[in-house]
Amino acid sequence: MTGLGVPVLVLLGLFGLIGGIGITAVGPGGVLPTIGLFALTDLSPAEVAGTAIVTHVATGALGTVAYTRSGQLREPETRRTALILAATAVLGTPIGVLLNTLVSQRAFGIVLAVLVTLVACLVWYRDRGEHERTRAHPPAARVVVLGLAVAIASGIVGIGGPMLTVPLLVALRVPVLEALASAQAQSVVIAGVGTLGYLAHGAIDWPLAALVGIPELAGVLLGWKIAHALPTRSLKFALIITLFALAPYLALHG
Repeated sequence: MTGLGVPVLVLLGLFGLIGGIGITAVGPGGVLPTIGLFALTDLSPAEVAGTAIVTHVATGALGTVAYTRSGQLREPETRRTALILAATAVLGTPIGVLLNTLVSQRAFGIVLAVLVTLVACLVWYRDRGEHERTRAHPPAARVVVLGLAVAIASGIVGIGGPMLTVPLLVALRVPVLEALASAQAQSVVIAGVGTLGYLAHGAIDWPLAALVGIPELAGVLLGWKIAHALPTRSLKFALIITLFALAPYLALHG
């Protein structure tokens, strides 16, 4: 954290807090710590991803406990989806970590901007048609493909998984709370495997990980309560607007 002023440190903490809320309330939220670290520090792409992904070990574990407590992860079909996603994360995340080490600062910014735009579109699509969808659970083969793709992308940019997994599962007609629950379990594996990969490359800034990760944990609990107690439509629209606004900056910042 050498050389970072107090305003930047406060902003990084806020990125963590808001990101944590987004993780358990609407799914896409874990990208905000990555965005904050990329935009506000001079870390390399590997250090940004490594520092961000280590924060998702604790947030994923806490989210998994929360959604087990509220019952979603006790449902057989949801548990099956979560286990498949976790298994594919073991295979896909190391590929993402390897690809990250091959990209430049410029390419990393563009990849992050594309993912942010994709997620904003998916969240908008999910909200637009959510009331029209009937409950369904996708076949295992489809979950495997989805899980591998998400794990690779997560390993590249240092996110836990819910950012992409939740809107994609909901697009496949999985109920929102069950999609959120499945993604938390996946996030633990992505973050754990990703942390080991980036640790091997010496690409984790532990003080910054703590600065972002502690508020992020508080946000996870707040987001879980919001998801069960309040309509999240306003939060979704705020997230969509924020992601669309940040995408061009990320592409140019690289």
